[in-house]
Amino acid sequence: MIESLQKLLRPDQVSSLAEVLKTHSIDKWDASHLPDLVVFAESTEDVSNVLRYANEHSIPVTTRGAGVGYVGGCVPIKGGIALSVARMTEILELNPADGLAVVQPGVITVDLQNAAHDIGWYYPPDPASLKECSLGGNISTNAGGPRCLKYGVTRSYVMGLEVVLANGDILRTGSRCHKNKTGFDLPALFTGSEGLLGVITEATLRLIPHPERRAMLTATFDTFPAAANAVQVILDSGHLPSALEITDAFTLRAARDYLGPAALPDGEAHLIVEIDGRDAAVTSELAELESLLVRLKALDVEQHTDHSACELIWQLRRDFSYSLRHTGLTKLNEDIVVPRSKLVELVEFAQDLQQKTGIPIACFGHAGDGNIHTNLMVDNYEDPSIRKTADAALDLLFTWVLENRGVITGEHGVGLAKKPWIKHALGDTSFQLHRALKNTFDPKNILNPGKFLDD
Repeated sequence: MIESLQKLLRPDQVSSLAEVLKTHSIDKWDASHLPDLVVFAESTEDVSNVLRYANEHSIPVTTRGAGVGYVGGCVPIKGGIALSVARMTEILELNPADGLAVVQPGVITVDLQNAAHDIGWYYPPDPASLKECSLGGNISTNAGGPRCLKYGVTRSYVMGLEVVLANGDILRTGSRCHKNKTGFDLPALFTGSEGLLGVITEATLRLIPHPERRAMLTATFDTFPAAANAVQVILDSGHLPSALEITDAFTLRAARDYLGPAALPDGEAHLIVEIDGRDAAVTSELAELESLLVRLKALDVEQHTDHSACELIWQLRRDFSYSLRHTGLTKLNEDIVVPRSKLVELVEFAQDLQQKTGIPIACFGHAGDGNIHTNLMVDNYEDPSIRKTADAALDLLFTWVLENRGVITGEHGVGLAKKPWIKHALGDTSFQLHRALKNTFDPKNILNPGKFLDD
């Protein structure tokens, strides 16, 4: 297999070195499995040649971008070829006249954001890992981030795709047009498909004019329900912030321990409200929102009025995750989503689950769209009995979420981590339709096998 692929590509694009295999055996989750070899694609033609060869010989192929996923999505659980697109890093076109960018899948998200910003344009999707995650991975998982409330998730920005199918055929679907109703919406089908239907080799992504200014308010409240109520009141009052982030008491205690007691004002819940737009509008809206938060009995309200000040708050928000890791506990980061009206009930359920299991649970995240990262903080997770208790707690959490019309993943994908719950989440008819689509695109099941559609 190595010799054959080296002839199709170049010798330096194919590796079976132990350290290379190990690097490509994992992501940020705790599953691992060595591939038989790693192929570094540098072009669409490379990907096509690899898939054609693999399909002819029924060899598993697991595509990998930056490898920073949280659900084992790029773990080559069936071995075979780990197909890296990390060398495909060109921004092929930035076109403000058409309002779009054309990129290869290995481009790091923040690099596109910076390139667009330099010409006065904006690519809004902003996953927390934007400085290390790739756009191909973002598309494969339909990644989100704090600004989804106002601007939407990755799917909203995918105008067209070039995809190599399992048999090596190259599909170009979508267009450069901002409106397109020609046939089925295949770009949307591939967005979020987690590498099960094809390999994305090029994406045409929508850009929008960059907001003139952004600013923030932060507020603390004496209870989580009070902060959650503020979220709804803000939206009911006609405001549409670019981000609305909420944090619970456990996470705040961890942050004060990690960053120092003066890092955050007193309070058992914390709210971040980011707005953007024209300068005069932002100034006016800041004043309105501050008055609103004061009326809602916020313990402390602070304005952060320029880019640098906002970045300091986003660093604080990113430090919440590091604070939880600093506790020494294993953080099981679940990206569940509930209807926004269920935020308080979710946290109350988490507190009850904590009492029943003895596992601390930290909740924080995107309150505006109900995507609350619910983190089970497990001590000695390597102990089989403790792991069993944690897995049972996850089952209770996911079951409650589904019973309350929520979903088991809003950003990270299903991968391996959420595979046990996928049939419950989709329902039998939808699951069988997923299987039928998979069989149509990939009848030999070579693309990312062993994941959530496999028994």
